[in-house]
Amino acid sequence: MNVILGIDGGGTHTRASIVTGDRVLAHAESGSIKRLRVGAEAAEANLRAVLKEAFAKAGVSGVRAACVGVASVSMPGITEWITAVLNDFGVERSEVVGDEVIALDAAFRGGPGILQIAGTGSNTVGRAPDGTREGAGGWSSRLGDEGSGYWIGVNSLRRALHAYDREQPTQILQKVGEIWGTPTMRELINLGDSTPGPDFAALAPAINELANAGDPVAQETLAQAAADLVEFVLLVRAKLRRKHNIASEVPVAWTGGVLSHMTLVREAFFAGLEAAAPQMPVKREEVVSLEGALWRAQRLAETAG
Repeated sequence: MNVILGIDGGGTHTRASIVTGDRVLAHAESGSIKRLRVGAEAAEANLRAVLKEAFAKAGVSGVRAACVGVASVSMPGITEWITAVLNDFGVERSEVVGDEVIALDAAFRGGPGILQIAGTGSNTVGRAPDGTREGAGGWSSRLGDEGSGYWIGVNSLRRALHAYDREQPTQILQKVGEIWGTPTMRELINLGDSTPGPDFAALAPAINELANAGDPVAQETLAQAAADLVEFVLLVRAKLRRKHNIASEVPVAWTGGVLSHMTLVREAFFAGLEAAAPQMPVKREEVVSLEGALWRAQRLAETAG
């Protein structure tokens, strides 16, 4: 029976599993392998670390096939770099695809559907029955990624500053000052406006806590995040129906820390989709992207003959 490897290279963590049939031989985790986020040197170190741990736990020296899903796969050199590392670990056949591809396949096993990704970044991807893809959002942290952890961090601060000007109550500036170690407003602004700047996505859990405690600005930020995510799904739905003559409803799935960990966002997301398209099937459980990488690796192994 084929031994295969699946890797989910997210914006924050990298997860790898080696399986044979229905049996998981090993699972390992490391830091991000997204070069844009951690740099080329750290990305390679994290990839080699997760592979070393997984292969050691599995007790194997190679695998039949592997699939790696990673953000920014379209950047020059990414596929070649990851493939070279996989070759060093005895992978016979491999493919490197976008993280949205493995998430789509985890949810729909090659079939049609719409996937909403909302983690460190955000992206909405739909797939028609013929495999054609349509999308919305996902235009990077600076230019888009509405509803993402990064967006929540930046926009909660922006809204908090507006509230400060209007002398409206919010605990966001105080909380961010504690996290960043910036006791004065000027220090907070200087750090927030610096280059490359702080990790705004890391603020999202604190904003979520404040929203759950009733902070009005934090609640408004999360409500807008959910509304943006709903809008993207509906936009992709409209594209699929219009451009691919799909009469029936297309199922929706989701993944990412914003939707999985932030109840206010997740419930508003579900409610918004229900109000706009009551007949549209929406999965209630989060997609496990790694399952899509393993599914694709198994198919790759089977086609190898």
